[in-house]
Amino acid sequence: MLVDSPPEQRAEAAAAPPTRRAARAVGLLLSVVLLALVALASIAIGAKALSPDQVWHGLFHASGTYGDVVVDDRLARTVLGLLVGAALGLSGAVLQALTRNPLADPGLLGINAGASAAVVTALTYCGVTSLTGYVWFAFLGAAAVGALVWFLGGGRGATPVRLALAGTAISAALYGYLQAVMLTDGAALAKMRFWTVGSLASATDSTTLQVLPFLAAGTVLALALARPLNAVEMGDDTARALGANLGRTRALAMLSAVVLSGAATAACGPIVFVGLMVPHVVRSFTGPDLRWILPYATVLSPVLLLGADVLGRVVARPSEVQVGIVTAVVGGPVFIFLVRRRRTAQL
Repeated sequence: MLVDSPPEQRAEAAAAPPTRRAARAVGLLLSVVLLALVALASIAIGAKALSPDQVWHGLFHASGTYGDVVVDDRLARTVLGLLVGAALGLSGAVLQALTRNPLADPGLLGINAGASAAVVTALTYCGVTSLTGYVWFAFLGAAAVGALVWFLGGGRGATPVRLALAGTAISAALYGYLQAVMLTDGAALAKMRFWTVGSLASATDSTTLQVLPFLAAGTVLALALARPLNAVEMGDDTARALGANLGRTRALAMLSAVVLSGAATAACGPIVFVGLMVPHVVRSFTGPDLRWILPYATVLSPVLLLGADVLGRVVARPSEVQVGIVTAVVGGPVFIFLVRRRRTAQL
């Protein structure tokens, strides 16, 4: 796999010829077009199907039945899905580069579980009811778990296997805590249902506006780290020779992942596998250069998230399956495939 290639091979791949750069640029443009089509499908498809004329009428004539469905429900849901999908994909790509582990993502490393557990604690025991209040709990939980996983995984001597094991163990413990709160507090059950599955169904304009500054800041920081993270992926010695500040790059990369995944979890609950699958797929046709992986992940991750959300609305009409369940059902087999392919490549 490209992440496991020698430093010389990755450096050579990063210096792509003009024709390959042009192909990547065209591919990115096509990805934006695909995202626009999926976003339109997210607005048009739901428990009640709408024709293109009805969607158009709902968007530009907000009063009436179509305006209520399109603007008040589906448009807000689609916009939040775009932002959260981009955040999850970016945080996954950054963590994979940071740990040099192609199987890393916020869910597998326990960051989503930490944010979710902190938010549920705030809702149940601290009396916090507004997004403005509990988004800070999400950041605190994500940061605490991220630091704990890094420490248990060996710190600077961390290996992919130890990080994955530490993240899995901590996630299991935290989700066990969530289940215990559910069983002992009936009033908390209704509050926590949203957080345990991950959903876009409760999206509102207010939710989007409150998490937007955090998602924007995390996105800008992650994209700005593309070049130094390229050096980090080549190994510590090579990175130092190229002038990279390893300590600062790692700290900022972890900060961007925590901000992105923490805000996404605060808005929608824990949604897994998006940050794992998309960077993997992207790397297969962009190569190892994060200057291309990160923009592609920003565009294609919302395609996956919104596509899963639309699928969840269609398969159980007139009800729906929450997007966190759909991504888990799709992501499980994909994760098994990636692990088996990685194991085969190492034999």
